[in-house]
Amino acid sequence: MIKFIATDLDGTLLDEQKRLPAEIFPLIEELHRLGVLFAPASGRQYANLQQLFAPVADKVLFICENGALVAYQGKTLYCNPIADEALPAALDEIRALPHLFPMLCGSGCAYIENDDEPFYGYATHAYTNCKRVNSLNEVIGKEAVCKIAVYDGISAAENCMKHLPQRLPALRTIISGYDWCDVSSPTANKGEAIRFIRNAFHLKKEECAAFGDHMNDYEMLLECGEAYVTENAYPPLKKIIHRTVPANTEGGVLLMLDEMLKQIKGE
Repeated sequence: MIKFIATDLDGTLLDEQKRLPAEIFPLIEELHRLGVLFAPASGRQYANLQQLFAPVADKVLFICENGALVAYQGKTLYCNPIADEALPAALDEIRALPHLFPMLCGSGCAYIENDDEPFYGYATHAYTNCKRVNSLNEVIGKEAVCKIAVYDGISAAENCMKHLPQRLPALRTIISGYDWCDVSSPTANKGEAIRFIRNAFHLKKEECAAFGDHMNDYEMLLECGEAYVTENAYPPLKKIIHRTVPANTEGGVLLMLDEMLKQIKGE
């Protein structure tokens, strides 16, 4: 029986306007009543996820910053940050490439060093706690940095992913959206977070389910016995994960959660 469900948000659970469907809240309440742990698994920060899921925040386990941070009931259970000494060189490499805009995603706050649009609007919308600083270097050492989110003014697949992995071989660089990629600790990903959660909550792989739509969900999907991608998922991921649910625009995850609830209740 399923005891744990994780889902990506943007492109998976959220609709085309990046809104969380209101129907998710009673579903989470019911899952909680039945002893099933629900986890939003996102590249977003903890503060933003808490705000998004405010009505049920005490009943939800949060997988934040693409798996670099896990929090539950107001406590950080797990954090896998980038080493401080690796940050200056990484920022220099990102700044050296045109059309790239770095954002340091700390455990409590995100930091940006320019206000160019549309980057500034995207950053401040997605990150509830976000500060503009003169230089990101001045932030290093003040708090754990979960990842460097990089906005690409061209296309992440066509630009930064062709250059950054070679320039940053000691870190993990992965595409996280059409115009975003994430740079993190080499061992930070949603799959490692799921592995930690399975151990901490004594869950078997076959008791876990997950939903995703992009390559930053890949490891998470592999760590769960039931793995699904939305019909709108990144084509290379759909070739690997063959179970699909309807697109996020059609509420595919909600439909599958309804089915799972029926199975859990034996209906």
